[in-house]
Amino acid sequence: MFKESYNVLGIMSGTSLDGIDLAHINFTIKNNRWSFTLYETETIAYNCNWLNKLKTAVDFSANELTKLNEDYTLLLGNTIKSFIKKNKITNLDAVCSHGHTILHQPQNGYTLQIGNLPEIAEIIGVTVVCDFRVQDVKLGGQGAPLVPIGDRILFSEYDYCLNLGGFSNISFEQNGKRIAFDISPVNTVLNFYANKLGLAYDDKGTIARSGESDLNLMEELDALAYYQKPFPKSLGFEFVKTVVLPLMESYDISIEDKMHTFVKHIAKQTAFALPERNGKMLITGGGTYNDFLLESMQNYLPEMSLVVPDAKTLEYKEALIFALLGILKLRKEVNVLSSVTGAKKDHSSGKIYQI
Repeated sequence: MFKESYNVLGIMSGTSLDGIDLAHINFTIKNNRWSFTLYETETIAYNCNWLNKLKTAVDFSANELTKLNEDYTLLLGNTIKSFIKKNKITNLDAVCSHGHTILHQPQNGYTLQIGNLPEIAEIIGVTVVCDFRVQDVKLGGQGAPLVPIGDRILFSEYDYCLNLGGFSNISFEQNGKRIAFDISPVNTVLNFYANKLGLAYDDKGTIARSGESDLNLMEELDALAYYQKPFPKSLGFEFVKTVVLPLMESYDISIEDKMHTFVKHIAKQTAFALPERNGKMLITGGGTYNDFLLESMQNYLPEMSLVVPDAKTLEYKEALIFALLGILKLRKEVNVLSSVTGAKKDHSSGKIYQI
């Protein structure tokens, strides 16, 4: 007999490297409808050493990646353990953790999220559900995006769910199927240029707003092959490192102009990605705080209602949904949709580590 209430933690570390997101959540299911309450939440920033490791790990050797995975599992386990102790959280059903993506090459049948080693359950002392992407890639899928099933279950009142993180991804219903895919890089590029100016990020998009669009750069960005590909499709940091940044760095223009151009590029590609440019769109993720980006999106989508939720949902939606994916795995229910990832079938993905 399945439970009607679950007390869990959702853990997420995104490609924008903001830190480790931790969210304490209660889920209830009644008459086949799920609802949730978000309790304590926190983002633990990475120190300079870890930031540097995670930024450069795409070039690590196999042995270096093995060591990194072990060290990160220890870091993640202890971070979660401290969060539980600090907030006096008891009677957890599970900790549901995404880990941190280092390599994502579904075309080569490979994806790596570190922090998902069995030792994490021993460190925390709670059942852990994690490593949600690997099985999907083995089934011929992209291993991403995984959030859309949560969009369908928890946020069905919106026509579109858009997340603005290291990359943007969109999720919506079409002909009775959930469709979802990565649209473009976002903070992976914008933060790169903010870092060049000695800043962690471009607060409210002020720097980008001060620049001007370079039409030639915009034309080249819009012409990148990824945007012409049909879904399902997904992006990894490799795309930014080997395609986007080399292109942008080939232009001898100011950082402000590069950021301005890229914000307009994100907004344009978002509009182009939608089958219908009206209705209600829920927007979450750190990029939601970029006022210039949201204004640019609204200019490209004048008939769309852009809805920004409460701060907790905005910042912790991915942690929230990975918590739900963990519960669905424990219930042996589908938590990955083949219509989204391109896998051979819908399936229940993830590893369960019991204590």
